Amino acid sequence: MSPKEEAPAAAATEAPKMAPQQQQEAAPVKTHIPTSKYSKRVVLKTLFSREDRGIGLSGERIVIGGWVKSSKEVRKQPPLPQPDTAQPQPGAKAGQKDVTCTEILQNRMPIFRTFLKLFGVGTHAEKDSAGGLTYRAQHPVMSTVFLQISDGSCIDSLQVVVDSTLAPPGQILLSGTCILVEGVIQRPSTGGKHSIEVKAEKVLHLGVVEDHEKYPLSKKRLPLHTLRDWAHFRPRTTTVASITRIRHSLTHATHNFFQNNGFLYVQVPVITTTDSEGLSNKFNVTTLLGKTITEEPSNKPTSVTKQVSGVSLESIKASLKEKSNQVEELKRTDSNREALLAAIQDLKKTNELASQLEAKEKKEKEKATALVKPDKLDFTDDFFSCQAFLTVSGRLHLESYACALGNVYSFGPRFKAQTSHSTRHVSEMWMVEAEMAFAELEEAMGCATDLLKHLCKWVLEKCNEDMKFVLKRVDQSIVGRLQSVVSTNFEKLPYCKAIDILKQAKEQKFDMNVEWGVPLTEEHESYLADEIFKKPVIIYDYPKEVKPFYVRLNDDGKTVAAFDVIVPKVGAVIRGSQNEERVKGLSTRIKELGLSSEQYEWYLDLRRNGTAKHAGFSLTFDLIVLLATGISDIRDVVPFPRSYGKISN
Repeated sequence: MSPKEEAPAAAATEAPKMAPQQQQEAAPVKTHIPTSKYSKRVVLKTLFSREDRGIGLSGERIVIGGWVKSSKEVRKQPPLPQPDTAQPQPGAKAGQKDVTCTEILQNRMPIFRTFLKLFGVGTHAEKDSAGGLTYRAQHPVMSTVFLQISDGSCIDSLQVVVDSTLAPPGQILLSGTCILVEGVIQRPSTGGKHSIEVKAEKVLHLGVVEDHEKYPLSKKRLPLHTLRDWAHFRPRTTTVASITRIRHSLTHATHNFFQNNGFLYVQVPVITTTDSEGLSNKFNVTTLLGKTITEEPSNKPTSVTKQVSGVSLESIKASLKEKSNQVEELKRTDSNREALLAAIQDLKKTNELASQLEAKEKKEKEKATALVKPDKLDFTDDFFSCQAFLTVSGRLHLESYACALGNVYSFGPRFKAQTSHSTRHVSEMWMVEAEMAFAELEEAMGCATDLLKHLCKWVLEKCNEDMKFVLKRVDQSIVGRLQSVVSTNFEKLPYCKAIDILKQAKEQKFDMNVEWGVPLTEEHESYLADEIFKKPVIIYDYPKEVKPFYVRLNDDGKTVAAFDVIVPKVGAVIRGSQNEERVKGLSTRIKELGLSSEQYEWYLDLRRNGTAKHAGFSLTFDLIVLLATGISDIRDVVPFPRSYGKISN
């Protein structure tokens, strides 16, 4: 299911910004309600997390702020007109009325009347003594604006009641408007689903929406895939805000698990010289792209250079089209044969010139392309004096600390330059990585299982309100699925048995043939977890060809001590292994794969000097957020997704 977001557009059009005197400084408000330490306002979560939903705080004065999600305006009855009892000014002629500056402006400047109407001020036309019309300002049309505002602290929105005497309705009605008010908590004046509302007494700040037509959230409903084009605005939507709070809670839960189980937090490098998996697609980090290699300049300019100096290929092509039209026009009239021959000759020369320019541009592009190939670059002139990459995995670096401190973990971005449009992969993914000294494959699988259960249980217990929203709007089976992860024993089977099960699935057609030695694809993994076992599955002892070079070789010489944890609806969320502690076996694998032994010399050093058996795993954090929210595409749970062919912000 693809959830959609509501962002109702307001009926009113935008008015000019508030007058300076209407924007007041926030004075300290005395209240026993806890305020945000650094902004002196009360966040909505403080009100709505109470058992009484804030009802017991009626009469309290608070400062509240947020963004308008929806609004409505209720007009009041205008006051009855008062008789004109003004005395004429001294020196005025008999029967002549006193004329104010406002009335002069209204008579002379029609646009002034438009502004008065925009600000809710009515005008009344009267005949003057000369028979013309005099516009008199009447009392403004009074109204009350009811705003539903959200500050992102919780799923709930607060109703704020603002009188038109405090701020022009045309400014505050628009969805997306930021408003900070001081007011009093009271029972809702209009009934409805709200437990409380705030009656504004001062408007302390207004952040208006300058062009509501261009503001993307002014549309009533936008699907999540459309919101990706406005990653900077989508946190204001209910769904993305809820996902973000769940993601935040899962981050807290991750650190909580490791620190409660004796792990130390270690930051590993994002820029590295090491291919952490061997032969993977990596992003290069270089400063050489701006440094071009130029040929020795010739003393004599070429004929092409002399002819086209200062002329672009685009202008030549435009001229070519114009000359072609001219030739066609002359062909239709035989009266001017000489002019036709001259035009054809001119067109031929222009064609030759365009061809020369195209060939020159093609040659320059090929030259530029050759410059960015790694084998054409001299990395000794680069920033690091060698070739560097964005890291694919931090596990290799993490081993250094595991072999000194015991159990360690890291949490950060990892990068793969995969040309994939998968809904479960982006180029920049956040990974949780753990490494444990004196541990083997079974201990690593046990730790990975405990972590996954801890995260699912944490979400169910700590994100109650957001999970209610997800259950209602995104996935009605999400709570049951998370509870199943927490309560069931994971199915464990070796790779060879998984292959046998997949081969026996005659009714299921797979895109890739199932044979021993092939890597399991997303569809293979999903079939095992979703269709066969209907619960999380741990597959272990993979063929050495499908796992990284550093995984420990088993006694059979064909398989390695690696494992994957596969969860229904999401796929493989954890990949782990016991790593090779024997220097000879590791050196052999590096040679077999044709990897640079110099690049991994520091890694081999760990085996030569006080080595220990060790194991660990990588958990794809973004996929855990998918699991917890029921969202179908990973790009909708990453704050600023970077994927193949698409990057914004």
